[in-house]
Amino acid sequence: MSRLFVVATPIGNLGDITLRALEVLRAVGHIAAEDTRHTAKLLRYYEIATPLISYHEHNHRRQLPRILALLSQGNVALVSDAGTPGISDPGAEVVTAAEAAGHQVVPLPGPSALSAILSVAGCEPGPAHFLGFLPRKRKGRRDLIKRYAVLPGVTVFFETPHRLHAALADIADVAGMQQLVVGRELTKLHEEIVRGPAAVVAAQLALKPPRGEFVLVLKGTGEGPPAAPAAEPELLRRDDDLLARRFAALCDELGDRRQALAQLVAETGQPRREVYRRLHQEE
Repeated sequence: MSRLFVVATPIGNLGDITLRALEVLRAVGHIAAEDTRHTAKLLRYYEIATPLISYHEHNHRRQLPRILALLSQGNVALVSDAGTPGISDPGAEVVTAAEAAGHQVVPLPGPSALSAILSVAGCEPGPAHFLGFLPRKRKGRRDLIKRYAVLPGVTVFFETPHRLHAALADIADVAGMQQLVVGRELTKLHEEIVRGPAAVVAAQLALKPPRGEFVLVLKGTGEGPPAAPAAEPELLRRDDDLLARRFAALCDELGDRRQALAQLVAETGQPRREVYRRLHQEE
């Protein structure tokens, strides 16, 4: 059987790609990319002529059979827009389907905004809770921050430019003087890392338009109980019954179905619409 290579690509600086990644991208028959225009720039820079196929949140149902067909003919590489596939993008479905079809899935580690921010956050050894993107609505966002702000270790999450200041305001209200580390445009020309309580960070970032991609690390107080145990993300992505049981447990714990769904999206790394579809497919 063929192999699906899950290839990490630079999150900004093109020099961060690994030699092994370049070798694989040149050798495979096709590259499945979340954003073909973005990946094409990388391939042109390194003079790689491998054909691209689009695979993202809005076409994944149509393109997945095509990728499996290409795998039946030879090796395929999977890349995200930037960073490591499978972290807050639709790549997990390709991995699951490829494994189910009998293909070998091979990880090629490399750049990741998650590991990059943790490496400079100055965290003591301990747990790191990754939430993906925070809920869009204020109540869900505040409830999630409140739950994780009291845990041991740190909590890491992504935020978009247009929701950044609202998120920082909620963190300031809920977490007060707890330390926050915010990374913007990591590894890129305008890279910036800001540290301090959320209110201080917000004041510094308010001096300029909130452009680029943001990743935040909130240091917990350690005063609260550990987070409710979740199933392994890979099991949640594969098993619909386990997903439904986890959803029911989160509804009981959080008291809100929308918050529970947002938490499942963070835990599985799957798009919200896909998690919703899996939960309601038998209704």
